[in-house]
Amino acid sequence: MANIVGYKQIRKNKEINLLIENGNRVLNELGYTEHSRKHAAKVAETAGSILRALGYEEHKIELSKIAGYMHDIGNSINRNDHAHTGAILAYQILKDLGMALEDVITITTAIGNHDEATGMAIDVVSAALILADKTDVRRNRVQNPIPANFDIHDRVNYAALSQTLEVKSEKRLIQMSLELDDSICTVMDYFEIFLKRMIMCRRAAEVLGCRFKLIANGSKLC
Repeated sequence: MANIVGYKQIRKNKEINLLIENGNRVLNELGYTEHSRKHAAKVAETAGSILRALGYEEHKIELSKIAGYMHDIGNSINRNDHAHTGAILAYQILKDLGMALEDVITITTAIGNHDEATGMAIDVVSAALILADKTDVRRNRVQNPIPANFDIHDRVNYAALSQTLEVKSEKRLIQMSLELDDSICTVMDYFEIFLKRMIMCRRAAEVLGCRFKLIANGSKLC
């Protein structure tokens, strides 16, 4: 008989947390933005809130939060193909915890499809994960302490003065609003860099029966 494995249990799991933190250590050495437990928890909570706002059942909400928290564990092995590696790691961990196989498959499918290079939204859990992950743009994700050495992704995140993701369920609309310091990164710089991610978000919103809108510095970009 399968065990009931919930989000709270996953957040306290030592193995999962070690994988997340080591993944962040690896990415920090490679010059990437923050992918720590803070990012994992933010993605988890945002994914859950998206589905809750759209009226999905608690079970789907819980699965989206678990997928959100675990989505980047593959970075502990290697950044390349981290979504696929993470899905394989998550499959074994969740099976060992006694989770129902159907739920394991739903979560690992979402994890395996969250990277814009190889994945796409194929169900509500993967859609919520993608929207939550790709819209986590904030200044404190920049780990590089030297602004002169910022790469383009550092600049975009550092330029983010504020970011909100709003679900307007009555309009079937998911709206991301950004305020950017355009002395650091212009709106068009952002759009050029994150075009693939925004297209992925639009597809994810469609899976949820919604439209996706991006507004940056008051201008509608998509």
